[in-house]
Amino acid sequence: MKILILGSGQVGSTIAQELAAMPNHDVTIIDTDEAALRNTGSRLDVQTIVGNGSSPMILEQAGAADTDMLLALTRNDETNLVACKLAAELFNIPQRIARVRSVDYLEYGQDESKGLDADKSLSDSLNAFAITDSIHPEHLVTEHLVGLLNYVRALQVLPFANDKVRLVVAQAKAGDGIIGKTIETLVALLPENTDCQICSIYRGNRLIVPQSDTVIQEGDEIGFAVETQSMATVMYVLFHYKQSNHRLIIAGGGNIGYRLAKRLEDKFNIKIIESNAARAEWLAEKLDNALVLHGSATDEDLLKTEYIDEIDVFCAITNDDENNIMASLLAKNLGAKRAISIINRSRYVDLLTGNQIDIVVSPHQITIGSVLSHVRRGDIAAVYPLRRGTAEAIEAVVHGDRHTSSLVGRRVDEVKWPAGCHIAAIVRGDEVIMGRHHDQILADGDRLVLFVSRRRVSRELEKLIQVKMGFFG
Repeated sequence: MKILILGSGQVGSTIAQELAAMPNHDVTIIDTDEAALRNTGSRLDVQTIVGNGSSPMILEQAGAADTDMLLALTRNDETNLVACKLAAELFNIPQRIARVRSVDYLEYGQDESKGLDADKSLSDSLNAFAITDSIHPEHLVTEHLVGLLNYVRALQVLPFANDKVRLVVAQAKAGDGIIGKTIETLVALLPENTDCQICSIYRGNRLIVPQSDTVIQEGDEIGFAVETQSMATVMYVLFHYKQSNHRLIIAGGGNIGYRLAKRLEDKFNIKIIESNAARAEWLAEKLDNALVLHGSATDEDLLKTEYIDEIDVFCAITNDDENNIMASLLAKNLGAKRAISIINRSRYVDLLTGNQIDIVVSPHQITIGSVLSHVRRGDIAAVYPLRRGTAEAIEAVVHGDRHTSSLVGRRVDEVKWPAGCHIAAIVRGDEVIMGRHHDQILADGDRLVLFVSRRRVSRELEKLIQVKMGFFG
């Protein structure tokens, strides 16, 4: 597949790195920053072109005429949208995906009764630029944070199959009832008609493939699939965690901070700290129930005045990594029960994960997963990086029949799954079947939620899921 990427910033270069590592991908990057392109080109097997990605001359020079996919990922919405329009009208590029941040583009002309995520349809303003799909990093991060804040014991909450099932990652801590118990014992504790599938256990950096007699130890990072409507029950049984109204401080009133407060202000007791006076006034006008404070999240006196020691969750989501880190560490030191921090630099993410900051959220990893779901073949519907990108959670749709598919019409235990690939759940219509039921016969239209412990296995998985040519005959 020939892929043209606009933008060599952190998102563009990271996605280029992911794509360049896959076989049969010819990647070209366009950017106006010559130094950034030189750095990317020296590390990756990609072509680089200096220029504006919204210029038809530059697009032609980059080989747009025979390109299969355009990923417009610059920081400028207008550049991305114009490039997609040119790609459609002048070069007939089949797939045109744009990174869009402005709420005006996302929401204008959209059916408000359906909401932003209802059917993944594009707004009229985005359709006007002939894009085939859009990526909204800030919206993706906001939804990710909402999932985490609803269940603050979770490290990750990932939705699959239109949120019928979720993959949850949580850590066993001292005092949890699950410590010392086997998986078989834990599953037996669940109420009738409630089930979950523990599909991964990381003990330190070592993966343990769960068996019925595997014993949970303190510090284990547990990944499990659960039907969404049963999540609260399962979290309570496993971790004695009961959802209640939480006291939350949000440090940073930018786009993500505002969206997050707006989504949760009727459910949480929210205080939002914003350093810019004009922005703080704007937030105070737009938010109904959240308390807006003008000041710095690293101001110890301000945090003490706002009773930081009684706060359930401190969420640092400013645009400055260092400020987020220091504010989170200070809040924890002053008594906040949990700290969540947005960190953009991948090196910082690796350093901080598992330390004093309880949850480190990487916007780039979240965005990468959204992009990869478009690039992967074989009806891959969703891809989420796990363990800082070393593993993945994948949703795949099965199509065909026993003659045109390697999966349809076969029992789960008949299929030769790639090493390191485990079924977490099968979604069949409205029914959710946990992955340990190996006698299940896979059917056309089934959605598989898979845990992949080694990313290179994903290529084998794509081939397994793809239908044979007879399917199209």
